[in-house]
Amino acid sequence: MQHYLDHAATAPLRPEAREAWLEASTLVGNASSTHGAGQDARRLLEEARERSAAVLDCDPIEVVFTSGGTESINLALQGLWQARQPGTDAIVMPDAEHHATMDTVEALIAAGAVLRAVPVFRSAAIDVAAFTSQLSGAALATALVANNEAGTINDAAALATSAAVAQVPLHFDAVSALGHVPLSFRALRGHAADAVGLVAMSVAGHKIGAPVGVGALVVARSARLSALLRGGAQQRGLRAGTQDIAGAAAFAIALELAEAELQTESVRLSAMRDRLIDGILTRIPTAEVLGDRAERLPGNVHVLFPGAVGESLLFLLDMAGIAASTGSACQAGVAEPSHVVMAMGFSEREARSVLRFSLGRTSTDADVDAVLASIADAYSRASGSGSAARS
Repeated sequence: MQHYLDHAATAPLRPEAREAWLEASTLVGNASSTHGAGQDARRLLEEARERSAAVLDCDPIEVVFTSGGTESINLALQGLWQARQPGTDAIVMPDAEHHATMDTVEALIAAGAVLRAVPVFRSAAIDVAAFTSQLSGAALATALVANNEAGTINDAAALATSAAVAQVPLHFDAVSALGHVPLSFRALRGHAADAVGLVAMSVAGHKIGAPVGVGALVVARSARLSALLRGGAQQRGLRAGTQDIAGAAAFAIALELAEAELQTESVRLSAMRDRLIDGILTRIPTAEVLGDRAERLPGNVHVLFPGAVGESLLFLLDMAGIAASTGSACQAGVAEPSHVVMAMGFSEREARSVLRFSLGRTSTDADVDAVLASIADAYSRASGSGSAARS
């Protein structure tokens, strides 16, 4: 039996989203065409946009459908940079962001941007005071609503307020938070002026049970943002190209279902999460749970296993039918220590010794039981690996 504890990487496809995708895919017609078939497609597309906007609490015109979180983040950061105010070149970015953000900012630095790095606490929470201190005169700022590895939920409202006061456009990466944390673009934006404060927010469908390949960037009506893809006037001219109607329909229903389940699932997953944490610490007292224990995504368990190699633990658990994740990124096939864990103040050696278990909609107590039945033996075997000594 496979015990899937890697929902943070991608969630199982919801049957309702699959059915919505299949039904919409039978439509013949380009939503930009003026004939009847095209307008039928257009109606379904705009209905999906309205339903998505209702969940994200924004205006329908502010929803720009994309291929997922990475594209949304790239559109936000590159678009804001290209449309920046003259004389501004600084990008404010916390140290523990997702690679989709870090790599995009790195490319912008090569194009002339200047990075203003912001530290995170040992819990992986963004230091709001440090973030605020770096904003003056910046071209843009970006931040995670919830850390994708450690699961720590940041004070998004405080970050957004700081950006609004400093008159700096802000992008939120809400990919990991979607479906687990209440998200209101309107509330987070508050009374910010048109083109500053929170102006863009990235989300991805496959994290909530929509198909892989669909997501959205919420873009404030008056935000100054340049397009990455050109060749048409679709979606306010911010993303040219024939729109994915089936993906949008599936995304909308997945959003609605995730929103409807948010409170009950939060309680259920938090209970399983805490039982998993307590069970791991009972069996391996030297293990350390990373991330904030209170302000934490309900399904996230991020653990440092001293002296063990995360990749070895991952392999041993996989052999036992348990799917989890290391905290590291894999760049060009080479496992790297988690930059998030090192940003939290841990050593490179420690950053190679982490595992993330993430629970979701289909998780059961049997999944937790399976981990607890296997983790002590897996740790004993993995901690004997000589590669654990490398730093």
